[in-house]
Amino acid sequence: MDLFLVYIKKYKGAFIGSFLLVGITVVTMLIQPNILSLIINSIVVSDTSTIRYYGMVLIGLALLGLVAGILNTVLASKVSQRIGSDIRESIFSKVQTFSYSNIEKFSASNLVIRLTNDSQQAQNLVVIILMSLMRIPLMFIGSLILAIMTMPQLWWVILLVLVLVILVVMVSFGMMGPKFAKIQHYLENINAIAKENFMGMRVVKSFVQEDAEIKKFNTEGEKLTHEIIVVGYIFSFMIPTFFLIMDGMSAFVIFMIGNMTEIDPAVIGSTVKFISYLVMVMMSLMIGGMMVSFASRAFVSVSRINEVLNTKADMTFNEEGPHLDNGSISFDNVSFTYLGQDKPTLQDISFTINHGETIGVVGATGSGKSTLVQLMARIYDPSSGDIIVGNHPFPTISKSSYHQDISLVLQRPVLFSGTIADTLRQGKADATLEEMVRAAEIAQALEFIEKEASQFEATVYQRGANFSGGQKQRLSIARGLIGNPKILILDDSTSALDAHSEKLVREGLIEKLTETTQVIISQKISSIVHADNILVLDEGRLVAQGKHHDLIQNSDVYREIFETQKGRDDHADQHPNNDGKEF
Repeated sequence: MDLFLVYIKKYKGAFIGSFLLVGITVVTMLIQPNILSLIINSIVVSDTSTIRYYGMVLIGLALLGLVAGILNTVLASKVSQRIGSDIRESIFSKVQTFSYSNIEKFSASNLVIRLTNDSQQAQNLVVIILMSLMRIPLMFIGSLILAIMTMPQLWWVILLVLVLVILVVMVSFGMMGPKFAKIQHYLENINAIAKENFMGMRVVKSFVQEDAEIKKFNTEGEKLTHEIIVVGYIFSFMIPTFFLIMDGMSAFVIFMIGNMTEIDPAVIGSTVKFISYLVMVMMSLMIGGMMVSFASRAFVSVSRINEVLNTKADMTFNEEGPHLDNGSISFDNVSFTYLGQDKPTLQDISFTINHGETIGVVGATGSGKSTLVQLMARIYDPSSGDIIVGNHPFPTISKSSYHQDISLVLQRPVLFSGTIADTLRQGKADATLEEMVRAAEIAQALEFIEKEASQFEATVYQRGANFSGGQKQRLSIARGLIGNPKILILDDSTSALDAHSEKLVREGLIEKLTETTQVIISQKISSIVHADNILVLDEGRLVAQGKHHDLIQNSDVYREIFETQKGRDDHADQHPNNDGKEF
């Protein structure tokens, strides 16, 4: 309940007002049976004036309870909506502070479910608290005391009702709790399958896997349906059982005291009052049991929300730390091992990059190139060793410096919906049109941007779906360099470009970004042959470094990669692809 204590304090006035309204509603309900008893006794003795008076009182109490109930419902709905919005904002803000390893721990689909479905369940719990938390105990205690006071000789009937109803609630609650946890789990699985399929639809279509994916989705859907149906079965048992107990007890009480009416007609009013209070006792237990059942699912969601909010980010940033003095980078015996793996991905990596240099990183698939990039951009922290960037230890650098001074362009660019200008301004929020034109020109994106009717205000669909792979990469490069970072890291970010476009991008970066340290990770040696220094990785180790012509002579690994690619390039020269398409 720590999560709700925060919001109870924040919306203290609304909670107090809601509880007062609930109190008024309960008091009017508890008074009504007594008034009804007086009316019935007046009917027996034909006292018309008393009947009229108490009838008006009863109507007034009903109207007061109705107004209080409506206001309570409106207030509870309003507060629950605000708290639900606050919870979603808290989850989203917390996820933004996570390191990549934190996000991998939960998975994206898991976090989406917690942000949407679980926060909705928590919001529903707020409504239950504001509308039923005080109503149920007040109604139960008040009606129990008044029932005993009305007919103390039937105390054992009340005790029997309590035992029966509590048994039904306990059995039902015990069966439904685990089911709600499974429902949330299967919702996550369905969300993950749907997200994976929608994002990888081309693969599904290419390999004609529609039927297999439908089967996988339906399997999880059937599991979810089964659990929901079981919960429905439990409810279908619980609700009629409550009414059976309530009606059975009422009939039993009428049978017990039926003969007493001939001796004392006034007992009719007392009987009605006792049965009314007895019904209130059972209704409060029944509603309370239902609320507990609903709340049990919500508490599962609350615990899942708390798990996110209480997770400490694996990586912290110094808000007041220094900015980079320059674009130099130094790795000193750096090793890195992914969570859950025994073998390090990178081991004992040491090198130095001077400010303004262009560095190439090459190696076979799985050699650790992308991991090295992520350490340079501080997506991960090293397991051991030190990284010095711009004359400062990496962890001490201010958070704003990461945003301003280091830019990472990934192989698979992610473009958010909006406009081309919005996309570029993610790299620099206050970028001018001139700066956008310069960045687009260097990235060779200006050509296709100018063909758009709205140019920089042209629409970008979600994930850049209205652009080709090469166009998305060029927009991503422009976004990365628009802020003139001290360090620009290109992780195979020209892989979708044709040779001519790649050459123009490379020349633009060299000519226009002379004061920027450039780290270029590439599968193709042709992309880094011009570099001031080339790092050669093999199975997580730095096995060689130097210029291209030196590595050809001194590095077997580099020479093998070069010879392999040279043969492929020669074959491409004999069979050129001139269709101009980018993949």
